[in-house]
Amino acid sequence: MLIALAIAAIVQATTLSDVHTTQAHTLIRGVARPPRIVQAPPPAQPAAPPEPPAAVVPPGRNSVRVPILMYHYIRVNPDPRDRLGFNLSVTPTDFAQQMDWLAEHAYHPVDFDDLRGYLLGNQSLPARPVILTFDDGYRDMYTTALPILRAHQFKGVSYVVSGFLNSPRYITVDMLLEMDAGGIQIGAHTVSHADLTKANAGNLQREVFGSKAELESLLGHPVVDFCYPAGKFSDAVVRVVQGAGFESATTTEPGVSHSAGDRFVWTRVRVNGGESLQQFAADLTQTEPTVALAPTGQPPARSVQRRVTFPLRPPPGALDEASPIEGPTP
Repeated sequence: MLIALAIAAIVQATTLSDVHTTQAHTLIRGVARPPRIVQAPPPAQPAAPPEPPAAVVPPGRNSVRVPILMYHYIRVNPDPRDRLGFNLSVTPTDFAQQMDWLAEHAYHPVDFDDLRGYLLGNQSLPARPVILTFDDGYRDMYTTALPILRAHQFKGVSYVVSGFLNSPRYITVDMLLEMDAGGIQIGAHTVSHADLTKANAGNLQREVFGSKAELESLLGHPVVDFCYPAGKFSDAVVRVVQGAGFESATTTEPGVSHSAGDRFVWTRVRVNGGESLQQFAADLTQTEPTVALAPTGQPPARSVQRRVTFPLRPPPGALDEASPIEGPTP
């Protein structure tokens, strides 16, 4: 009877230690054992990483087709009467289906470091490259989009309005740091999402230089990518962005072809709320020609850690091929 009671007591103590870390050593058969540390259950296993591409976009092309997809909210629009909010809101279900479609059709999300590295002639691009951008730094980028990107081991780019950090509906500084450490590239989107084409010289400087400085002070590394709020820019705005030390900037103008010469007016592909998967796929039909890789014994490891290619030095003659910079009429 005493032995049975002793065994029951040990079982009960062990069960309790699974919930709370015991502070005392448990004696079993006279031998002192260290306290049992119980960790939280591991997160759900992500999907298997995409296979390394069997073909690549080889270096040497002055212009390359890389769709830069433009997202804003990843949410269910809370107000059906808000048409703008609806158009800017891709539901979590639709977003997950779109990422599944990219994976199933062998698209490879890259970031702007990869695109710049390619245009510099320093590296190839994987077959069917695509860049996923998320404007404004909404909190659902962290809570909803990020887990889906992680499940697919996809890269992404978050354009952050530095003055909105820690505000309701927007990411916090801790979220920003976690995304950056996890391979999400951080770009600047001004301090207050101002229309830069209407800002006076002083405010224009503060919006552009200030957003870069604030993000770099938090992240501890250069922030070299910029996005014009609402896609509005002019020659004067572009010159300030260049002068601040950014290496590229994106617009809301449609298009998929990019070069080093037009890197301050790179076009994008808007992903609208309510858009069918068929329309999403149709916007990605123009892919860049590739060359097959020779088979190797061991495929290279896939990495989502960002690489800084700073400063940018475009290939000779690349700037001569650029078209004049023209922004939408304010």
